[in-house]
Amino acid sequence: MAAVVMDGKALAAKIREQVRLQVEQMEHKPGMAMVLVGENPAAQVYEAGKRKDCQQCGIYYETYRLPEDVPQKELLDVISFLNDREGIDGILIQFPLPAHLDGREIQLAIRPDKDVDCVHPSNMGDLTFGVDSFWPCTPAGVMRLLAEYNIDPAGKNCTMVGRSNIVGKPQAMLLLRRDCTVTVCHTKTPDLAAECRRADILISAAGCPGLITADMVKEGAVVIDVAVNRDGQGKLCGDVDYAAVAQKAAYITPVPGGVGPVTRAVLMENTLTAALRHGKG
Repeated sequence: MAAVVMDGKALAAKIREQVRLQVEQMEHKPGMAMVLVGENPAAQVYEAGKRKDCQQCGIYYETYRLPEDVPQKELLDVISFLNDREGIDGILIQFPLPAHLDGREIQLAIRPDKDVDCVHPSNMGDLTFGVDSFWPCTPAGVMRLLAEYNIDPAGKNCTMVGRSNIVGKPQAMLLLRRDCTVTVCHTKTPDLAAECRRADILISAAGCPGLITADMVKEGAVVIDVAVNRDGQGKLCGDVDYAAVAQKAAYITPVPGGVGPVTRAVLMENTLTAALRHGKG
């Protein structure tokens, strides 16, 4: 029996509408600023999506475009300016930054209460300790998808393929908070297939097309594909061999149309949360 396709577009639309309705009742609207360094085409597409999402939700939006060779101090000055702006509740920096910039110093410069993408170490620390804080948008999106399809992680085994700071590590923390037993795999994992076959919930964010094949998936597993890659023909794809795995899994996310749209919607939700914490209403 074919897997249930987890519709990220539908869930994202629901989240955006919930945000829009709440923003509509606010006298002082939430505001978000995005800082782009360089002219990366993918980043430009990403920025356009954020602008559209904010428009749909009634959130004020600004973009700050800086040249590829921007000095560290100039970028820090922009962040300082946004930190002090009462109209801006969320600051989003497009990572990765060019090699000459110190990414850690940039992360530390963002005010934690405006860090809607959860890149500041204090927010990541709160996440680890189970303190209420912003959740990174992609891992939070995965948790929202699981909840939407009534999939309770408690007592289940999860294999997380990928250990990045933006997905793998925080995803493991969120699942642990929901009483899931989590195995985190990476390039040095000796038998990835065996680790994956143990998983009731299999999440992949490795950035490797075709990495997860049907023989690596337990019958009836939940398969969440976070990766966004391009195959040999330039078509968008994830890490999972979708057609084959969909015949074996109970639930599966498509690429595109799965985790990605929910990630974007969660950013809108985080910006609303930041505005409410700033006393807007």
